[in-house]
Amino acid sequence: MAADLTGTCLTVDDGRVAVRFDRVYDHPVERVWQLVTDAGELAHWFPSRAEIDPRPGGTITFGGDPNMPESTGRVLALDEPRRLSFEWGGDELHFDLEALDDRRTRFTLTNVLRTPDTAARNAAGWEVCLAALDARARGERPEGPHTGPGTAWKEFYEGYLRAGVPSGAPVPGLD
Repeated sequence: MAADLTGTCLTVDDGRVAVRFDRVYDHPVERVWQLVTDAGELAHWFPSRAEIDPRPGGTITFGGDPNMPESTGRVLALDEPRRLSFEWGGDELHFDLEALDDRRTRFTLTNVLRTPDTAARNAAGWEVCLAALDARARGERPEGPHTGPGTAWKEFYEGYLRAGVPSGAPVPGLD
């Protein structure tokens, strides 16, 4: 069975490669903001534990992923409850929220990549993580792990490879 790919690979204005995902949640923008910025909520879907100092220039501490060392990043932009951008492992992550009405919010995740060969790997990982976020938004309790070389990840990865998304970067836990 082929995985249903929801991400797109694109080139951003400055020429870097990125993968982008859009979701619409049946929640007000404030609730979606909580899902994507609160450490307790992030623990249900984000690939690493993330503690955010919520201010431009603030530090984000990442840990808890057995395939990656603990690290820090920096908040690049913050416009609550519409935009959070930060550095993570040489990449940039942009979380953009748009209130569609009082009860629905469009969430866009853009992962601007340090190197293009990580596109397929990261896109597959975000598919798994965002499935956990989708479940959390529906009030379900997603089961972990959200990352790694599990079957769902492999199906997404193979799908992105077939779609011609740039690849070749090592896969933590496999390479």
